[in-house]
Amino acid sequence: MYERGLELVYGGAAKGLMGILADRVLELGGKVHGVIPKFLQDKEITHLALTRLHVVSSMHERKALMAELASGFVALPGGLGTLEELVEIVTWGQLQMHSKPCGVYNVEGYFDALLQYLDHATAEGFLKPGNRRMLLADTSANGLLDQFENYVAPNIEKWIN
Repeated sequence: MYERGLELVYGGAAKGLMGILADRVLELGGKVHGVIPKFLQDKEITHLALTRLHVVSSMHERKALMAELASGFVALPGGLGTLEELVEIVTWGQLQMHSKPCGVYNVEGYFDALLQYLDHATAEGFLKPGNRRMLLADTSANGLLDQFENYVAPNIEKWIN
């Protein structure tokens, strides 16, 4: 990210993988923007050394502001919160609320089962192939960012039943 001149936008916590990534970007001299709801400031241990910290009132406001500030979205291995945020932002792309790239950094196959599920949903007709291609994946950060640079959002007609 830093070498490509990209800034980090994330949830604003000092812990977890994202906290480690924020620390590294800051160490290299990059810019990091955190967005955290007031009620999570203590629970998530707010990162106090960020370039900019946005304190918002709700999770909905957090996700909306992060989506506005970001030029693309990468999910690292995580739990339910990560999954919920990833699915929501890809859905927003499917609904053409944004045209930004979305991807998973598939470290040691962490997201293989999710990617297989999406392939299965496509094969069964529950997901259009163009919408499936909206979620990018790579086992290397540079590979994923290369895909982001070449990403063009699909223009897919909605199904009408």
